[in-house]
Amino acid sequence: MPALQRLRPGHAPALLAFEQENRAYFAASVPDRGDDYFAHFDARHSGLLAEQAAGLCHFHVLVGSGGEVLGRINLVDVADGSAELGYRIAAKAAGQGLATASVRQVCALAVTEYGLTLLRAATTLDNAGSQAVLARTGFVPTGEVRLGGLPGMGYARDLSNGLDDAAR
Repeated sequence: MPALQRLRPGHAPALLAFEQENRAYFAASVPDRGDDYFAHFDARHSGLLAEQAAGLCHFHVLVGSGGEVLGRINLVDVADGSAELGYRIAAKAAGQGLATASVRQVCALAVTEYGLTLLRAATTLDNAGSQAVLARTGFVPTGEVRLGGLPGMGYARDLSNGLDDAAR
């Protein structure tokens, strides 16, 4: 079973490979990161680690038995007890329940390690897989949003009473 790990400097090569290998797959359902993201990956990775050290974000990678990154599950824009959840799973690992299991783990960390009481998320309307993950993990729709110009739906997960069965 892949392991959820907090992002660290040594993840950079595997994380870059993950993003490069899955770029077209991800771009089919979320806005593309653009060439600049890849050209300046090392500086961006260092910047993410600095944000994490400052408590502004909590980044996680899902690491397979061979050390390859199979997914990312992040909590960004941490403020006032809330954060924005974002995740992506490699094409070769999709459909195996890894996103659901990882989001559940991050919800638990949000409560027990990071002291958060509310998580927000959003997905495009055509991303049924992501919508299903959010529903299975206790997120409820909050209204329509735009994501990179595409129609989407916003979601929220109240953690103020700890975790219920949806996040376990």
